[in-house]
Amino acid sequence: QVQLVESGGGLVQAGGSLRLSCAASGRTFSSSVMGWFRQAPGKEREFVARISLGNGYISYADSVKGRFTISRDGAKNTVYLQMNALKPEDTAIYYCAATRLKPMVNFQIANSYEDWGQGTQVTVSS
Repeated sequence: QVQLVESGGGLVQAGGSLRLSCAASGRTFSSSVMGWFRQAPGKEREFVARISLGNGYISYADSVKGRFTISRDGAKNTVYLQMNALKPEDTAIYYCAATRLKPMVNFQIANSYEDWGQGTQVTVSS
C-alpha cells in the first residue's frame, strides 16, 4: 500500500497560480502511475492529470491543458501539479492517487486507482 499526502492548496484569485505536492511513502514502484483528480461540491470526482513514474508518460484533462503541468521528483517520491491561470471553475478538493501500471486500464478513471490522499482544498475567487 502507498501512503499519499497532498499539500499546497489554498485561496487564490482568478488568474493566479498554485503548486500542489503529493508525497508518497510505503510501497512505491517505478512502474506506478500517479494521478490528480478533483471534486467540486455536488459533482463527481474528475480526472485532472496523470504521470507514469517509469517512462514519464503524461496526460491531461482537456479543461486544464495548457494551464496545468504535472511533474515528478523520483528522489523525493513526490509528484507536483503546477496550476497557472486558475479559474473559479477550478475550485475543488484536489486528490492525489496512485496505482501500478497495468495493461488495458484507463488511468483517467478514478476507479483505476487503489491509493488516495486526503485531499487539499483549492479555492479560486473571481
